Amino acid sequence: MTRSQIRDSAGVALYRHEAIGAVLQVRGEGVDARLCVLTAVRRSAPFAGVPALPSGPVEPGETLEESVLRHLAAKVDVAGLAHLEQLGTSSDPSRDPAQRTIGTSYLGLVSAGEEPELPDNAAWVPVDGVPEMAFDHRVVVEHAVRRLRAKLSYTNVGFALMPAEFTIAELRSVYVAALGHDVAPTNLQRVLTRRGQLESTGEMTSPGAKGGRPARVFRFVDRELVVTDPFAVLRPE
Repeated sequence: MTRSQIRDSAGVALYRHEAIGAVLQVRGEGVDARLCVLTAVRRSAPFAGVPALPSGPVEPGETLEESVLRHLAAKVDVAGLAHLEQLGTSSDPSRDPAQRTIGTSYLGLVSAGEEPELPDNAAWVPVDGVPEMAFDHRVVVEHAVRRLRAKLSYTNVGFALMPAEFTIAELRSVYVAALGHDVAPTNLQRVLTRRGQLESTGEMTSPGAKGGRPARVFRFVDRELVVTDPFAVLRPE
């Protein structure tokens, strides 16, 4: 459908631009751990009553990152974001039924165990059970999950999914949930240690209420994004 479009004095079309945040977190423990995305039910048209990602217009005095952080702050404590990066730009003319809108999306990560306060219309939804969403936000979620899973193979982005200190069992639980497939704990520890991502704190966990051997405590060497294996995707299985 052709729409009339606002243009400047030179005849150049003026478009609405919005920032979109796909915030992921591994929630739950052990076999119950799930990779989840933050959604919020829209209260206004278009798509009133339908889940969407935190999003909204970019103001004239904002950068894209400032805009997405502002819209995320309305749904979650952005101080709890361990990582934020730009995903891409959506320019399908029909993505917003109300008006021509270009959307730039971001991937945000929250560490496991964090419980940021949410408004009553927001919730964490497992990525393997995302319902139909407003606009093209379900596609954005799929893009965010693919980006995270790819980066887990060649960067240390796992730091943003984990608390400051953890056991290998806890690390494995989060990686299995994030990757969507099983990972052997010994292989995970070996690979991440070889790539210089992990180091031991020198501490041990206390025995649990049911006994059991104490476990070594680890941490990520860097808590900022680092490319650790730039050619991982080129290696044969």
